[in-house]
Amino acid sequence: MITDEQARWFNQTFEQIVSNVEIAIRGKRDVIRLAVSCMLSEGHLLLEDNPGTGKTQLAKALANSVQGTHSRIQFTPDLLPSDVTGVTVFDQEKRTFEFHKGPIFASVVLADEINRASPKTQSALLEVMEEGRVTIDGVGHPVGSPFMVIATQNPIEQAGTYRLPEAQLDRFLMKTSIGYPDHEVAMELMLQAATRDRSATVSPVIVSSAVQQMATFANDVHVEPSIVAYISNLATESRRHSNVRLGLSMRGCLAFIRVAKTWAISKGRSHVLPDDIKDLAVPIMSHRLLLNAEAQFSGVTTERVIDELLASVAAPVERAV
Repeated sequence: MITDEQARWFNQTFEQIVSNVEIAIRGKRDVIRLAVSCMLSEGHLLLEDNPGTGKTQLAKALANSVQGTHSRIQFTPDLLPSDVTGVTVFDQEKRTFEFHKGPIFASVVLADEINRASPKTQSALLEVMEEGRVTIDGVGHPVGSPFMVIATQNPIEQAGTYRLPEAQLDRFLMKTSIGYPDHEVAMELMLQAATRDRSATVSPVIVSSAVQQMATFANDVHVEPSIVAYISNLATESRRHSNVRLGLSMRGCLAFIRVAKTWAISKGRSHVLPDDIKDLAVPIMSHRLLLNAEAQFSGVTTERVIDELLASVAAPVERAV
């Protein structure tokens, strides 16, 4: 179990990273907190958003904040798996094959419009996300640490897209959206229109090796058995819900635990509270619940179902640890 001093250091560093990223993404502190929590939980983030909301700025600012590297892959129907992972090329002078790394080898990879690529290319990306390495001709090439994929989906213009299957959606730790800025922030950004790339002004807050240290601290956060039971009950009830065809998976339950630990220590605590589970319910569960046809036709949303689950499943009584 971590000490109070370690929890305080984590909290201060976490808030510094969030404030640093906010230089590029104004007025979206809650979304940034989720993105940073996702990285420190060693997971990947899915953004379903309209064009021009700052997804690239978020990825670049996050990479700059941890002194990491950034790459962007524009997914298109003709994109090949090797365009993502890299390819082995024969060097005629050395008479050997050399591996040329693809854009997946970066600290933060923005996979833009992932649903526009073929299922084969999607699978290549998701395999790297799961394994943390690229295997070419039987040789493994680790992508390094930290490593985070921020994939985007455009909620409009679905013609010619390849919808991600539920089993692949489940591999993303969280799903959220940035959304448009409010009036005041929009005015501020337009008055500073001469600054084309706000993320370029973001300087490192920590070195990339410190991300692993923070992830280790988060992993040591205490979770009461009652909290684990609460998550299990939410998962069970999600599978029984009348509007749900596919409920929360075991991978989703494990994701809940991982992110809840990071969320708790980001607030300076060494233990998880029931409120942490409630705060994270939508980003953890929204892309993992599959509604049945009748519910979709009736206009029922996953957010509404999640609210019903939180209202129907009793949370454990908080107590001091």
